[in-house]
Amino acid sequence: MRITKANGKVEYEVVENLKKRCGETDQKIVDIVTTIINNVKENGDNAVLEYTVRFDGGVPKKTVIEKDELQAYLDMVDDDFKSAIIKAKDNIYDFHLRQAQQSWMTTKENGVIMGQRVRGLHRVGIYVPGGTAAYPSSVLMNAVPAKIAGVKEIIMVTPPGKDGNPNPNIMAAAAVAGVDKVFMVGGAQAVAALAYGTDKIPKVDKIVGPGNIFVATAKKLLYGIVDIDMVAGPSEILIVADKTADPAFLAADLMSQAEHDKLASAILLTTSSDLARATAHEIEKQIKYLERQAIIEESLENYGEIIVCENLDQAIDFANELAPEHLELCVSEPLKYIGRVDNAGSVFLGNFSPEPLGDYYAGPNHVLPTSGTARFFSPLGVDSFVKKSSFIYYTPAELRNAADDIIKLAETEGLTAHANSIKVRFN
Repeated sequence: MRITKANGKVEYEVVENLKKRCGETDQKIVDIVTTIINNVKENGDNAVLEYTVRFDGGVPKKTVIEKDELQAYLDMVDDDFKSAIIKAKDNIYDFHLRQAQQSWMTTKENGVIMGQRVRGLHRVGIYVPGGTAAYPSSVLMNAVPAKIAGVKEIIMVTPPGKDGNPNPNIMAAAAVAGVDKVFMVGGAQAVAALAYGTDKIPKVDKIVGPGNIFVATAKKLLYGIVDIDMVAGPSEILIVADKTADPAFLAADLMSQAEHDKLASAILLTTSSDLARATAHEIEKQIKYLERQAIIEESLENYGEIIVCENLDQAIDFANELAPEHLELCVSEPLKYIGRVDNAGSVFLGNFSPEPLGDYYAGPNHVLPTSGTARFFSPLGVDSFVKKSSFIYYTPAELRNAADDIIKLAETEGLTAHANSIKVRFN
């Protein structure tokens, strides 16, 4: 990895370089996805089947798996894996339960009643990739908050394997997370089917979950027809470290994100030149034993950087500018700086809170804003799966008291029918 010294310019050149990863989607992909969406909208299940055969190689052995059938997959997976996902699910549930909001109502002395009703969405669709990008942890992260929110039905879509069968690890996770029904379909056609509904696949209110560029483009194009979680960019990690950090830990954590994608970003900000050099050496040593070495190398070459900063304040300021998906504070007193971090998807404090802890197990959600959007977006959570509506009750006397003010505001805006709605009640 390159080692550079912060000078008020070089670090911001890094930001500009990272922005290049997240340009407009290739028009050819947009055109392909648009064709798929329109075909599914027009021809429903026939179009879905056509694309499943074309892209997945054949018709799955079973096109839909009901909730009671999912339990059987728990017996197909390794006992240690089953134990791990159950523990992870419990941690995720415990964390997200604290996010749940309650409906409320207030009554004033003058008889006015106002309040807010909070309730879960009716039906949500979860997209889960198959093949080499099969992530059971994403099933938990998407489904558990939805259950807590009170979503009435969780529909999962995932492409069939080459043998026509589902990935058993994904299905086991679906069973643990409480998914209600699984359809064996993937790609942009699955997103379109969830958005518009077909005879077999029900229409949903929101679609969440990761996918390839075709899935992400479909979600983006269908936003408005259906709600989505976010359009996620390449994964990223930013580590702020002082001289107390362990270079072996830092190297391992940087590569844990670089292995996701050749477009992934892994950046280290440190106050120690010695630590910077030691970390680069550790990367060279550890990478030899990692299966996704080629992807890691390309990621670090194009979007990796070690920047030596004058002090931790400078590093934190830059972290807020970059607004990373994952931020590790590998410093002697991490809690001292948590109040300074304004822009980050998830923050990992200390040398023994590595990013994979959050990806799989601790409880906070791993569906996080990327590409600097942590400046204004939040992680997926219970709020992502609820809708809120307010209610108002006024007595005749209180409406009369407010009438002149309401009429004045309405007439000032030129909306005389609004004003008349108030006037007519007291003429």
